[in-house]
Amino acid sequence: MTIEIALVLGLVVSAVILFATERLPVDLTALIVMGAMLLSGIITPQDAIGGFSNPATVTVGAMFVLSAGLFKTGAVNLLGGVLTQVGRKSFWLVLIVMMLMVGVLSAFINNTAAVAIFLPVVLAIARDCKVSAARLLMPLSFASMFGGVCTLIGTSTNILVSSIAERHGLAPIGMFETTPLGLIFFVVGSLYMLLIGVRMIPDRVAGAERGPVFGSGDYQIEIILEPEARSVGTLLSESPLLKDITIRAVEVFRNGFRIEDLPEKLLLQAGDHLKVRCDLENFRKLKLRRGISLRQASGNAVSEEAILVEAVVAPGSTLDGRSLKQARFRSRYGLTAMAVRHRNRIMREDLEALTLRAGDVLLFEVEASHMDQLRDDKTFVLVSQVDLPVFRKSRMLTAVVIVAGVVLAAATGIVPIVAGAIVGCILMVMARCLTLDEAYGSINWQVIFLLAGVLTLGTALEKTGAAGLLGGYLVESVGAWGPMALVSALYLTTSLLTEIMSNNATAALLAPVAIAAAESLNIDSRPLLMAITFAASASFMTPVGYQTNTLIYGPGQFRYADFLRVGTPLNILFWIMATIFIPQFWPF
Repeated sequence: MTIEIALVLGLVVSAVILFATERLPVDLTALIVMGAMLLSGIITPQDAIGGFSNPATVTVGAMFVLSAGLFKTGAVNLLGGVLTQVGRKSFWLVLIVMMLMVGVLSAFINNTAAVAIFLPVVLAIARDCKVSAARLLMPLSFASMFGGVCTLIGTSTNILVSSIAERHGLAPIGMFETTPLGLIFFVVGSLYMLLIGVRMIPDRVAGAERGPVFGSGDYQIEIILEPEARSVGTLLSESPLLKDITIRAVEVFRNGFRIEDLPEKLLLQAGDHLKVRCDLENFRKLKLRRGISLRQASGNAVSEEAILVEAVVAPGSTLDGRSLKQARFRSRYGLTAMAVRHRNRIMREDLEALTLRAGDVLLFEVEASHMDQLRDDKTFVLVSQVDLPVFRKSRMLTAVVIVAGVVLAAATGIVPIVAGAIVGCILMVMARCLTLDEAYGSINWQVIFLLAGVLTLGTALEKTGAAGLLGGYLVESVGAWGPMALVSALYLTTSLLTEIMSNNATAALLAPVAIAAAESLNIDSRPLLMAITFAASASFMTPVGYQTNTLIYGPGQFRYADFLRVGTPLNILFWIMATIFIPQFWPF
């Protein structure tokens, strides 16, 4: 082992630890590793910046823009409206239709975006059906992964592995090359969720709970009775306030002192302060009620013109891993957080210092005039049922035709996928499906920088011979059992690594090793690459293994063990199917 190989392997181990612990944002970790390799002379400056010009990086960026075009014209939200109509009929019917819709959609647009769009719709349906939101959200996330493996553009990982294969002189992955096995995964995974998985999801939230994320009694408010309030002059127990609105834990303060009388004897007066707890639906009713003024638990007045909003911290956003104070939340957005659901705990105090994680849910008020700006901000995924944005519906058909054209051109080989995607982006802007600013804003730059960084790490593995060394170890330890055992081992390794670190980083690290192992055994590398491709996009065991799981973690009020319970059998099932079917579809 040379010094260069030892250094690269040391950087790989360090990167895996940083990816797994999330002490630093994943894109920053990738760039730090890139910088370390550049300074050590392992790679050249051309190698370092090569990741940014790699077809995979450019294609993934273009797909974000194409997905935004479908959203801005209302094409995607049209499906959400259909799902809402279905949701009024039956839970099981909406579950089947939802999984089918998001699965098909995720085959052609970014699956994280698909889940973000369906998230508020599914939460509303859960309330209407009086079922736990968790029993719809986990199937939503899993179905997006089922659909993502069905086409080349379904996930960024598929595009990444295809690019690595092409760089090694191999044929790129075809647009629908993964479809046969992807459909098997989709059908078997959906049947598992419908027959077994949904029943394993704990129904922790009472069916009648109205608040989508912050449940009954989770919101604290202070009501000040004005002279014209209907409850003034009535007994607390008989007051219109308690009869018309469901509020709990009522404490009455007068002239700064708490009144200890029983509700049946306490006569309310103008100027009384009532400290109460209620859910969001009843809070909204209080805001519309005349004769009272409201204050937050912090003492700030509640604006009558403001909208109460719940928003999930998006994976990879500027809030992920930072506190509200560090992110300058108040000065940047002009908002004050009222509560945070952080890892299944409702936090109401010291919110400015709380380190947030992707999947946490913030509760805050925002002026109606700022809602459009907030919707377009990639920091949040809004889960409250607020007014829908204005879509360019007249451009809907145009956007669908452009995306279909990109898919068709790539599938038939008329142009490479990267060329088709770039032309599609240009057409989206030229056809006014979205503005140039919206196109730039739609790109998830964390993913772009992550891809560029890990591609450079893959280059270093190849240039130093580290990939060949690891491939040789893999062949020595598993190769004696035959190529099928190698496929099985690579799938399992990729699957486990993806649960604790970035799926793209996992694929970028293992793909060169798989190619080297195939060359050592003198077999076709295609089945080994397919094992990595499918395993890296099928992460069901943890809420951090895949972005869609992270996105539903807070709104679904999940626990870590929920994903282990439901996802572990599914991971094992997919592992067995991959071991059996990959050699059938891609012979050695």
